[in-house]
Amino acid sequence: TAQSKVFHQGLGSNLKELYFKNLSKRNKQIMEKNGNNRKLRVCVATCNRADYSKLAPIMFGIKTEPEFFELDVVVLGSHLIDDYGNTYRMIEQDDFDINTRLHTIVRGEDEAAMVESVGLALVKLPDVLNRLKPDIMIVHGDRFDALALATSAALMNIRILHIEGGEVSGTIDDSIRHAITKLAHYHVCCTRSAEQHLISMCEDHDRILLAGCPSYDKLLSAKNKDYMSIIRMWLGDDVKSKDYIVALQHPVTTDIKHSIKMFELTLDALISFNKRTLVLFPNIDAGSKEMVRVMRKKGIEHHPNFRAVKHVPFDQFIQLVAHAGCMIGNSSCGVREVGAFGTPVINLGTRQIGRETGENVLHVRDADTQDKILQALHLQFGKQYPCSKIYGDGNAVPRILKFLKSIDLQEPLQKKFCFPPVKENISQDIDHILETLSALAVDLGGTNLRVAIVSMKGEIVKKYTQFNPKTYEERINLILQMCVEAAAEAVKLNCRILGVGISTGGRVNPREGIVLHSTKLIQEWNSVDLRTPLSDTLHLPVWVDNDGNCAALAERKFGQGKGLENFVTLITGTGIGGGIIHQHELIHGSSFCAAELGHLVVSLDGPDCSCGSHGCIEAYASGMALQREAKKLHDEDLLLVEGMSVPKDEAVGALHLIQAAKLGNAKAQSILRTAGTALGLGVVNILHTMNPSLVILSGVLASHYIHIVKDIIRQQALSSVQDVDVVVSDLVDPALLGAASMVLDYTTRRIY
Repeated sequence: TAQSKVFHQGLGSNLKELYFKNLSKRNKQIMEKNGNNRKLRVCVATCNRADYSKLAPIMFGIKTEPEFFELDVVVLGSHLIDDYGNTYRMIEQDDFDINTRLHTIVRGEDEAAMVESVGLALVKLPDVLNRLKPDIMIVHGDRFDALALATSAALMNIRILHIEGGEVSGTIDDSIRHAITKLAHYHVCCTRSAEQHLISMCEDHDRILLAGCPSYDKLLSAKNKDYMSIIRMWLGDDVKSKDYIVALQHPVTTDIKHSIKMFELTLDALISFNKRTLVLFPNIDAGSKEMVRVMRKKGIEHHPNFRAVKHVPFDQFIQLVAHAGCMIGNSSCGVREVGAFGTPVINLGTRQIGRETGENVLHVRDADTQDKILQALHLQFGKQYPCSKIYGDGNAVPRILKFLKSIDLQEPLQKKFCFPPVKENISQDIDHILETLSALAVDLGGTNLRVAIVSMKGEIVKKYTQFNPKTYEERINLILQMCVEAAAEAVKLNCRILGVGISTGGRVNPREGIVLHSTKLIQEWNSVDLRTPLSDTLHLPVWVDNDGNCAALAERKFGQGKGLENFVTLITGTGIGGGIIHQHELIHGSSFCAAELGHLVVSLDGPDCSCGSHGCIEAYASGMALQREAKKLHDEDLLLVEGMSVPKDEAVGALHLIQAAKLGNAKAQSILRTAGTALGLGVVNILHTMNPSLVILSGVLASHYIHIVKDIIRQQALSSVQDVDVVVSDLVDPALLGAASMVLDYTTRRIY
């Protein structure tokens, strides 16, 4: 709205005050209209310094609207531990009344202590919640303390608002975060991707608010404050802006030993880098005690270049990271909040590997040597990146308050999950157990449209073939009709269809299931979403890929590429295509254009190609190219030899040229030799570029080219690749089998 825009631009305080007054007046009218004049009793529970930085802006917002809300603050976890800074004091300094302090941490800083801490919190929380009787509890993030809060509230029939659900990091935090999501009734997320993840997790879209991160409301107005006094207070009088480092590293609870080693390497690198560094103590997760021992062993607390602290107030921490030369570690703050200032960040290890990040973040995922970390410091220190607003625009709190006011306490408490439509369950009888696990495979060729039921073993149980229509509408309708018929037939054949795989010509985005650009053989087939209509109609998952890639997948699962780490497939049909398997995985390329092997140029002055260039392999060796040459010979009465005839109603094609060559037609033989030579030169280029262990020629023309291709390799290839085997595929329907393999590999838990 115009008002929120004005608020976001940060014009004078009077204007902000007017904005909030108008917002309050409008929401009061809504409440009176709904007959709901009772204040909403909100319990905010905070466990540590990190979650308080996200919850505090919401708490301030709630406090400014006492006519709508009653605020209860519960403090637990590491807030109350001296070793971690007794950070509950900053809550008191912010003038919040703490209703309850709960000592819930069992010391030990190992896995068992974390479990015991959750148990202790579960024992203590019921009394508190019974006394406070909140209408809604606000829980943040993914800490083990938060899991105890959400579990208690859910079992005591208290509505839960979860902040920052739907995000992905890379440790046990993911599991805890998603577990809290399933317990929560309402969700406030920070990014569009997180929102989509929540929807994918079957959460009700109407109960999800994309607000941005609450901490950004403070971050985006903080940088212009007096910061040098803060820098001097924490790092010394002689330190300049952009000439120091902030280090914050936590243990990774799923790999404690490695994370301690990584912390040791980080400290060694920072000592070598020789810049003033503020090191914050790690959080209370399992492994933190060992990390503190590493700090003390290396004398970090007494080193002249280091300042080691347990806690920095968030307002001051913002200024420190905003004006640092670099931040290093594995804290979510580095990949989330620091992007708002464009400060360079070095993210170490896997703790935040799944997070969305700005361009200011350099990932060192295998931080297993001091040299790697030191190189990253040299690359990042002192740079200035564009400010990123991935996680917020500074207007999260007004959105959250409005969302809270919209909660109808008269609605049933039991949350509902929005499961996607699925096929009706089949009862668990012996027929179901003995069903053949199968895929529906679709092959969209230039001439024919084929649908097949393919079993897990690669057997084509049944196949359907129709001419491929010329228009989009006819084609998509025919695909749907054939797939519906095949799915119905599969039930009779005792085949359980796991999904649909589609092989099509052209450039495909397999992540989205969209045909980006088609070949000239398939008209009206650009920017076509194939996944959505089939998935909506059949209620099955759908995969889509290029026909060349599908041929490679077929060889990997069912053919001569099975078990090989690196190989290349070349399709010789109407056009020339291919697929590349590297380290057991299919290569798509940055713009889904990898393995366009038919458009490798083998002659600078060769014939025109359908791609608009000339001299491509496809211009020489494809079925279209051979048909073109056959027509030329036929028009000049040079094609037919004794024992050959072409009916008047039959078009001259590549097979007639091959037949003429077999019967001794010298010109036909010369054309085939040239075509095979062009293909052979292409294979030589592939050998020199990819160095695969095998090249598989597939398609109707493969057997006619194999010997010429091998001759060209012997003549033209480097000696180091001449031993690479070139074979003809023994698969009858590689496109269909490849389409099926996408389904069968994924649904049986093979990574694809």
